[in-house]
Order: sequence, then C-alpha cells, then structure tokens
Amino acid sequence: MAMHFLTEEERRKLLVLRHTLHAHPERSGEERETKRRLMEFLRENTSLRLVERESWFYAVLTRENKDRRPPIAFRADMDALPVPETIDLPYGSTVAGTAHKCGHDGHSACLAALGLMLEGDPRIRRTVYLVFQAAEETGRGGKACADFLREAGIGEVYAFHNLSGYPENAVMVRDTLSQCASRGLTFHFFGKKCHAGEPEDGRNPGPALARMELFAEELAAGGRVPAGSRLPGGNERSVGNGEESAGAGKAQAGDLRLVTLVGMNEGGKDFGISPGEGEISFTLRAGREDEMAEMESLLRGEAEKLSCRYGLTSSCSVSDPFPATVNDPECAEKVRRAASSLGFRVVPMENPWRPSEDFGWYLKSCPGAIFYVGNGENWPAPHEPEYDFNDRILETAPAVFLRLAEG
Repeated sequence: MAMHFLTEEERRKLLVLRHTLHAHPERSGEERETKRRLMEFLRENTSLRLVERESWFYAVLTRENKDRRPPIAFRADMDALPVPETIDLPYGSTVAGTAHKCGHDGHSACLAALGLMLEGDPRIRRTVYLVFQAAEETGRGGKACADFLREAGIGEVYAFHNLSGYPENAVMVRDTLSQCASRGLTFHFFGKKCHAGEPEDGRNPGPALARMELFAEELAAGGRVPAGSRLPGGNERSVGNGEESAGAGKAQAGDLRLVTLVGMNEGGKDFGISPGEGEISFTLRAGREDEMAEMESLLRGEAEKLSCRYGLTSSCSVSDPFPATVNDPECAEKVRRAASSLGFRVVPMENPWRPSEDFGWYLKSCPGAIFYVGNGENWPAPHEPEYDFNDRILETAPAVFLRLAEG
C-alpha cells in the first residue's frame, strides 16, 4: 500500500505539475518555460523566498537556527532529452523531437513537493535551499550551482534519481562512488581528397579512423567489468566491438574503465572520390577521474602518432564533461536512516550506476549524497523509448528529503 505524506489536494496539484512539465519539455539550456512554471507553482502554493539566477533558480525556507547548524540544500534537474515521445500518453510531449525520457519532470515535481511540506513542519530549525538546476544532461548546469553552494555556506546537499530494475519505492544509496566520471572526445583527421582511381595522390584518413577504433578497444580492455553485463537500469558494458575484456571480473567501485564508440564519419557514397577528412567520437567513462584523464591522454597520443603515420593533421574536441559523483559516507548513512525511519525499503546497491551525473560538482563543494528511488524491477529504464516517470514514487524522495532537513 502506498504511503502518503501529502494531502489529496497537494497530490493532485503535483500530478498536474508533473504532467504539465512532461507535456512541455525543454532541452538543456532552454528551460525558460519550465523554470517559469516551477517558480509560479511555488509562488502560488508556498511562501518560500524565490531567487532567479539566469538559467536556474532556488527557493529558501529560513528558520530560527538556535543550534547554529549550517544550511542544507536539495537539488533537482529540469531538462529534457533531444528524443521523440514514443508512447501514447494523455500528457505526452507537444514538442517535436524532445521528451522527458529521463524523469527530470518527476525530479522537479518532487522538489516542489518538498516545498509544500517544509513550511508546516515545526521540526525544521535551519535554513533549507531548494535548487532547481538547468542543463544536467549536458553536464553544463551543475558547476554554477555548486559554486553557489560554496558561497552560501551550505553544510550538506542531497539529490535523487529515479532508477529502474529495483523494487518500486525502494531507496538505494552508495557510500562512495555512485556514478561515473565521463566525457566525450571527437578526433578530427584532415588529409587530402582525390580521385578514387588514384588514391596515391591523396591522403585518406580512413586507416587512421579504423586504427583509432582498434586502439580504443584495446584501451577499454583494461577495464574489469564483463562485456554485456547488466546493472539495474539496463546499462551495458561497452568495449569497442562488445567482446569481453581481458581480466574481466566482479566490478569494484573504482574499477570501471569504458571507452564507447559513439560515432564515426568519413566521406559518402560517391564512388569516384577518396575522402580527405573524417572524424571519430568516443565516450570515456571511469570510476576515477585520474583514470579517465589517463585514457584521454593515451587516445590523444595515438591520434598524433596516426596523423604522422598517414600524413594527416588532427584536432580533438571535448563534449559533455562530467565529474565522478562520490557520496560522503556519513551523508549516505543519513539517507538510509531517514528512509528506514519512514518505512521505506532500503536495498543495497552493489555497483555504481554507470551513467554520469553532474551532481558530482555539488559533492566537490560540500558533503552530501545522491540516492535512488526504485521505479519497479520491470519498469523501462531512463533514456529508453518506453520510459515515463512513475507517478507512484512522487512522494518518496520528498519524504526522505524532509526527514534529512529535520536532521
């Protein structure tokens, strides 16, 4: 039986809010109407102080702090993905090619729910910040918010993500590494175009692209996660052509080392032309940021060697950099105690969730933790075409947040 921490009217308002956000998704860096709707909801339903900060905003509850405890903060993301709505929903996306396929509409609605719950709780005796962040999917939104936390003297910060493959409304949290560091690298190779009948007159970058992929596959083979192994949420190991890596075994917290080919482009179907430029893109992912930096350095070095070998010039660009998300063990334990005290099932999470999360920037600014709320063991995973946020978990995260705020 579902537990309720909100009134029936509050639950109705939150469902309307979540579905409205879902119907009007906005991509990373474009969340103007999403921000406006959330601020309007809080303005109409609470007396929290709202502060707008360019692409994001925060709400503040100020209480007399007799214990001199530092403020506590909670964060939600607001952006949608550049993918189409593929399921029939009465509140389906009205924006072509854009949909909330990661559940940030639900994350924002949950943080708004905390706003409804805060003011009526006399046990809260310190300042509470609710941070509504933009551009999580690209990794560009977290740093500015994290810098603000440092400026504001925040003592602890928490966030949650919905996660499939676990029991509905279960709570999961890890003591240290929770989500991996990652970044995208694109290597551009430039040679000389020529007639396909006289390839010796040109410099085709195809061999360099092929050897970059082979090198990346060998580099990924240093990882210790079996190829094709599934973590809850449906995320699979990627190592070049998908074969099992050397030395594969049970994954440990800092042992993830993935290089995933995400794109390769050269020429077209003009059979009379040998192309003169091409590019190849990888996503690097690791449990430790120093290990990811080492992989990047090795890939850059290989690109330089191949450029010399084939008479090419090359460049490299970086996209979507994410730090590792590393929970503070004491804060993770507070999450477990809070969830248990509310009657929620706390389920162990053996491995980190490999998709990256820019909440890692927050955890560089102050202690904190990200936890996960189960969508259901068979619920479609975030980013899958069939996914939609599970409305039956709307009250779980805000209840845990509230207990954390109470201390």
